[in-house]
Amino acid sequence: MAEKKGSGFQSAAGLIRYFDEEEDLGPVMDPKLVLYIALVFGAMMELLKVFWPL
Repeated sequence: MAEKKGSGFQSAAGLIRYFDEEEDLGPVMDPKLVLYIALVFGAMMELLKVFWPL
């Protein structure tokens, strides 16, 4: 049997074509920035527990 060009691997279940089609349109953030934001948010939550106890 002749193999079709561009059909990819049969065992990949279309994942190769999916990743070839993927576009990076979302915002790009440095991983360090995400960690800093999480640390600041966590510190704010701890301070809120001290200054505004329930």
